[in-house]
Amino acid sequence: MNVTASVATLPPQHMRALERANQVRLARAELKRRVAVQEVDVADVILQCPWETHSMAVADLLMSQRRWGQTRCRRFLAQIPMSEKKTVGSMTERQRLTLAAMLAAAERGRAWRAGSWSAHSLTMA
Repeated sequence: MNVTASVATLPPQHMRALERANQVRLARAELKRRVAVQEVDVADVILQCPWETHSMAVADLLMSQRRWGQTRCRRFLAQIPMSEKKTVGSMTERQRLTLAAMLAAAERGRAWRAGSWSAHSLTMA
């Protein structure tokens, strides 16, 4: 008995991986561009955590903002304390809320202290 199986020919695994990496890279570049021109708020990106930011370092996202360099980013994250290499997708809900509140306070020009954060301060802001 002749059995013919039709096997869908997929591209090799390394080509699929390259294609996926290019999709992520292009999506991140577009997101960074939109953050730089202030179309998108970084706090919203951190709270929503879109697919392209899951494996993106928090520092890369923060530094895509206008006037944010490595030093400002490092000092900002030291207040929590959070590593610059921490990925957006691995952040806990509490870390997301804290970081979003800090960014909102920074946008309003107020100093923010990690020790003074509470859920009440989020509702009052």
